[in-house]
Amino acid sequence: MDDALDDDYAKAGFGGRLGIGERPALLIVDVCMAYLDPGSPLYAGVESALASNIRLVAAARASGVPVIFTRVAYGPGGADGGLFYRKVPALKAFLPGSPLGDFHPELTPVAGDVVVTKQYASAFFGSSLASTLNAMRVDTVFVTGFSTSGCVRATALDALQSGFVPFVVADACGDRDPRPHGANLFDLQAKYAEVVSEKIAIGLLSGRT
Repeated sequence: MDDALDDDYAKAGFGGRLGIGERPALLIVDVCMAYLDPGSPLYAGVESALASNIRLVAAARASGVPVIFTRVAYGPGGADGGLFYRKVPALKAFLPGSPLGDFHPELTPVAGDVVVTKQYASAFFGSSLASTLNAMRVDTVFVTGFSTSGCVRATALDALQSGFVPFVVADACGDRDPRPHGANLFDLQAKYAEVVSEKIAIGLLSGRT
């Protein structure tokens, strides 16, 4: 994105700023083998984002920040995925018995982490995520994962609409092509979220500005 586009959006009244709250959580969206196994139809070449997530999790755990993982899982035939499952045939990767729905061995939940199972793009839709965050008194979510244009965008938007400040960590998100990745990060920053680097996110998670 260029400066002229930034200026155009700013003049139109987009791009206000949202401040971090007092109780953040790290929300890792669908960082699973479907996007990291070269043999998968959903493989996206996002290993650098995986490495960023590993560092973010370490920082969050060291600071006592809650870590929440999401995963996709469908019942036999994918009926619980409704129209989304019909629209994206590649979601067969998340049928029972498929190893592609597994977490990467270097980034797996541990005792005390929360795991949310979902069937649709947003981690909030049809899940217990919002009530869990409220029970934990979380007011801000740092959103990472795959894909930027799909489940990350949908989750960040629903976080905003559910009353949680969304910080999207650009380095820790990935897509199968840099064009939708960049365009969606631009749009998220303009309208729905704060988009930050891994360095800034780690500083905020650690209580530093």
